[in-house]
Amino acid sequence: MRSVVVFAVGLAVLLCGCKGATGTGPVVLHLSNWGGASDDPEFSRKITALYRQFERENPGIKVEIESVPDEYVQKMILSFVADAAPDVMSLDASSAGVFVNNGVLMDLAPFAKGDHGFRVSDFWPNVMAIDSRDQAIYAIPGDFTPLVLYYNKKLFDNAHVPYPGGHWTFDDFLQTAKKLTLKDKDGKVTQYGFNFPNWMPGWIVWLWNSGGDVLNPDGKSAGGALDSDKNVQAVTFLRDLVNVHKVAPNLSQTQSRGVDPFGNGETAMEISGHWEMSGFKTAPRLKMSDVGVTEVPTMLPQSKTVMYEVGFAIPKNARHPAEAWKLIKYLTGHGFQQTYQTTGIAVCARRDVATERAKAPREQLFLNIVPTARGPWGAQVVGYDFVEQEGKKMMERVLAGADPKQALTQTAQRIDSYFKVR
Repeated sequence: MRSVVVFAVGLAVLLCGCKGATGTGPVVLHLSNWGGASDDPEFSRKITALYRQFERENPGIKVEIESVPDEYVQKMILSFVADAAPDVMSLDASSAGVFVNNGVLMDLAPFAKGDHGFRVSDFWPNVMAIDSRDQAIYAIPGDFTPLVLYYNKKLFDNAHVPYPGGHWTFDDFLQTAKKLTLKDKDGKVTQYGFNFPNWMPGWIVWLWNSGGDVLNPDGKSAGGALDSDKNVQAVTFLRDLVNVHKVAPNLSQTQSRGVDPFGNGETAMEISGHWEMSGFKTAPRLKMSDVGVTEVPTMLPQSKTVMYEVGFAIPKNARHPAEAWKLIKYLTGHGFQQTYQTTGIAVCARRDVATERAKAPREQLFLNIVPTARGPWGAQVVGYDFVEQEGKKMMERVLAGADPKQALTQTAQRIDSYFKVR
């Protein structure tokens, strides 16, 4: 009920804003996102001040922020259907395909080419490519994060295990995880080597680094890709980490604890994104100086990883595209991003700001991994959320004892059936 009310209120505000734009008052730009990057009131004050600065630099334009913390994608879709889309919207790489492929966003390439104060070359090329199609650009990236492997240096030191660094294989990882899994005198595990949550956007990197993938290259089917021998090997490896080698807690153990195992010093390694940095700062049993970063283990010559990006887009039927472009240029500019990225929640899509923030060795390690990162399938494929839902169910079955090959084959068939009738 609350989500319906939130959408209704947001829709009313949008409609009022559009109606008022035909008068003689200022142009009101509505910027939709799924919430703020920080609960820090001081940070919020700084960001608000930056918006007010934009308004001073652009007399006649007002900016209103509309946060939609719940069901953001669904509510944005409904806003397009109701012809009440915002002037500028945050676009998440995980669901960008829904908007880009349906032709509801404006191509920003003409704006970028015609604006001498804007340079596409200021941004990471592979990040810019996530929301691009051929020569068209449908969103300008603000920030992103590649998934990396975090490790707790203190736990490594206590176990006299060398830190991981550079290229390492699945077997290297397994042997390291075994050494970091500790038991008490009664045989009860007191520390695990790895934390494995059943979150497909995170564990897809194991498939990629086995040489497999979820969908075929055209993004239209899963058969022959998801159920490949390489994926069977990867999923079997993940199952065995939990059920055979017991170097990672099972899902029920993790859920029953109700805390972040890595942040609580109970597991030595986990795979996640830069957003974890904010939580690490307040973790009860983890010092920031003990947080290490390295690439994901791989069976390939070079490790691969996925990156999740947030960009800014303009709806195709925008009432004020020129003013909306000014706002996007400002939001992705050096000054705004320099302040915004102090949250540490992500890596800045601007290479200059990212490099400035990489003075700390750990941040530089993130940048070293960026060139090998690629966008998620959700940025290209409409309906990929169904794939991730089915992938999670598949992994649950495998961890419960199902045969990996059979589970992958059945899941691929369900995905292909879904794509055929969608």
